[in-house]
Amino acid sequence: MKIFKFGGASVKDAEGVKNVLRILQNEGVKNTLIVISAMGKMTNAFENIIDSYYHKTEDLTQNIDFVRNYHLNIINNLFEDKKHSVFMDVELIFGQLSGFLISNKSTDYNYIYDQIVGFGELLSTKIVSLYLNENEIKNNLIDVREYIKTDSNYRDAYIKWNETISNIEKLNPEKLYITQGFLGADSKDNTTTLGREGSDYTAAIFAHCLNAKSLTIWKDVDGVLNADPRYFENTELLQQISYDEAIEMAFYGASVIHPKTLKPLENKNIPLFVRSFYSLNNSGTIVGKGHFLIPEVPCFIVKQDQILVSISALDFSFMVEYNLSDIFKILHDYKLKVNLIQNSALSFSVCIEDKFNNFQQFLTQLKLNYKVSYFEKVSLYTIRHSSQKAVDEIEQKGKVLLKQVTKGTVQVVMQ
Repeated sequence: MKIFKFGGASVKDAEGVKNVLRILQNEGVKNTLIVISAMGKMTNAFENIIDSYYHKTEDLTQNIDFVRNYHLNIINNLFEDKKHSVFMDVELIFGQLSGFLISNKSTDYNYIYDQIVGFGELLSTKIVSLYLNENEIKNNLIDVREYIKTDSNYRDAYIKWNETISNIEKLNPEKLYITQGFLGADSKDNTTTLGREGSDYTAAIFAHCLNAKSLTIWKDVDGVLNADPRYFENTELLQQISYDEAIEMAFYGASVIHPKTLKPLENKNIPLFVRSFYSLNNSGTIVGKGHFLIPEVPCFIVKQDQILVSISALDFSFMVEYNLSDIFKILHDYKLKVNLIQNSALSFSVCIEDKFNNFQQFLTQLKLNYKVSYFEKVSLYTIRHSSQKAVDEIEQKGKVLLKQVTKGTVQVVMQ
């Protein structure tokens, strides 16, 4: 089978959905499974709904109406028949959302987040599936939560591989399937999510379980670039990347490929193609076995909104293994992601991101036993295959707070 993944940018409006049809007509739909994300920036819009609901603010209805109108605008531009079933189907999905908002008794933010945010994918796949059916591409819309099973670590769930493989292997490889990215379900059939931008990971899970021929991620860029064009000029297309190099880049925060995506593919030697949904004649980037990088150029990765924390003992004693173990346990307890560490005899520095908004609680506990200083809203730049020219370019962007050099890689924390 072939696995295709379309992100939010590829289905952000009616023209995007029509372009998905054009791609499938060009590429063929036999033996294909398609994974689709929420449309456009709808995950952000659903996060606004979540915050309004959780904090009981007055803009909840307004935020729901914004999401409803966004999707209604798309389907009005896709379906000429205003009595088409898609209109009722979309309203039924919003009815399910309203039902949860009324019946929910939990006060766990992460649980509430996962039950609500996934409606973005349920809406996008319903609309795309019906539009393709309308245009002679018959498909089977399946609920990914019936196939990908996870634990109950809401917002960053872990896959139960044996159960998931058993479920996915039952699919008929000769059919065309459409399903949702990003989502799974726990043992109680509660919705879980695989981490932000987890639709790539979903596609890799299906590829692995189905022993797919390939996975193609369709993007609004030509392929994997050596830098994010939002932050860097004169970027270059990477024609080929080895699995190991792509995993390294994803580990350091490269946004084109989700960090968890690559290992399930490497384990089965399944090639990953990153292609432009605008330029179907371009081959894009291939990730697989082979040379680590073609062309061999410095690669720049930037992570914004980081926190640089410097920690030392209250009595000015050495920072030894016991201290480090204690600090890492606290980091783990508060779900703070570590992106860089640097230690000396008397201090330990760590660059972290706080996606669960636990930093202040972490800080309070840490200050019980340590002296702590920190800088918020810093940027972490990573240069793979660095050169002095590349490092100089980064250091001109602001004040250097911390710099770390290892073989072939330079990391700089900037303010």
